[in-house]
Amino acid sequence: MDGNGTCNSRSHRSRRIITCVEHGSTRVDCRFPDPESGPNRNRSFMEAVGFYLGKRSQQVCGIFAQESFYGCGIAYTITAATSVRAIQRSNCYHREGHDAVCKYGDTSFMLVFGIIQMVASQIPNFHDMEWLSILAAIMSFAYSFIGFGLGFAKVIENGRVEGSISGVPTVDVGDKLWLVFEALGDIAFAYPYSTILLEIQDTLKSPPAENKTMKKASRAAIFITTFFYLCCGCFGYAAFGNQTPGNLLSGFGFYEPYWLIDFANACVVLHLVGGYQIFSQPVFALVEGWLANRYPRSWFVNKPYTLKLPLFPPLHVNPLRLCFRTAYVASTTTIAMAFPYFNQVLGVLGALNFWPLAIYFPVEMYFVQKNIGAWTRKWIVLKMFSLLCFLFTIMGLIGSIQGLIKARFS
Repeated sequence: MDGNGTCNSRSHRSRRIITCVEHGSTRVDCRFPDPESGPNRNRSFMEAVGFYLGKRSQQVCGIFAQESFYGCGIAYTITAATSVRAIQRSNCYHREGHDAVCKYGDTSFMLVFGIIQMVASQIPNFHDMEWLSILAAIMSFAYSFIGFGLGFAKVIENGRVEGSISGVPTVDVGDKLWLVFEALGDIAFAYPYSTILLEIQDTLKSPPAENKTMKKASRAAIFITTFFYLCCGCFGYAAFGNQTPGNLLSGFGFYEPYWLIDFANACVVLHLVGGYQIFSQPVFALVEGWLANRYPRSWFVNKPYTLKLPLFPPLHVNPLRLCFRTAYVASTTTIAMAFPYFNQVLGVLGALNFWPLAIYFPVEMYFVQKNIGAWTRKWIVLKMFSLLCFLFTIMGLIGSIQGLIKARFS
């Protein structure tokens, strides 16, 4: 801004480029037929990478993308079990008193969540999941509002702000660095939508053009998500200080009103049921599509069977879909049971995927699509931005792996 409050055009363009990378505009434009880049329509993130950067980049991107989807399934299984356990603890504290020993395991809850996902995974594709996406969005708003409100109310009840600017105290500087690095990984996990943005956009109807609709939705989503993350994180720390739990609603800090805590955690579980499917469907589509092209005459891969159940509409079952998706869900559930560490797992997954999927590939595609030459102003700004994000990713990954190992063997 200059002295009169107007935007300087050059600096404004640089900031706008960086903002576009963050809120997904570059990925949006990589799909829709572009007046400068031609009429090609890329229906997924991997297709866009392959079109702009070549087959080798597409393969590398595919490895990170599928690992990211798979990791989200593991993280969501852990989180859902944590929330169900929180409901039990909330009712126990309400019934027995705040000094009661209310300890519950989470293995059985993970198994139940896995069974639910095995059934939900038989939904054929994204186009049949509109109702599930709407339900997940409503639940997300509900528990976010509750977490924000409870944290704010707790600060008022305490009459003071807990914690300090330096954060949780540690024995030495090394331990503090590990925690900071792990926190970077957790922050990176907070925005995992980039890899499914084009798949979701492919389900939109036009007019208006899908990329224009998705840009508006992406900007709104980033703003709302960041607002709630900051409010829940800041007011949660202000309410509980150094004792703030990783999962604000299930730590356990709130005792009353217990029914509201139960409702919020139930919303988390319902949200994760839908979220698991949203991140799993691209994996299902990739594997099943590849097998269908490779074995076009296989009855196991391509032939549907109709299953009629009393009081239910006819259910179309495919042997490949039934077997593969069931095995997929079983594997994510097994790994979640082996590593049930909320903060550490989220940190590892977030740090591992943030830079390649949310920063590097979108930036490189933007260079190709807009024909940006090396060592131009835009090229230098985005390259510096990408390098900075890469360094943060490395630090987050190292800290999160250290935290995971420490939690596993402590």
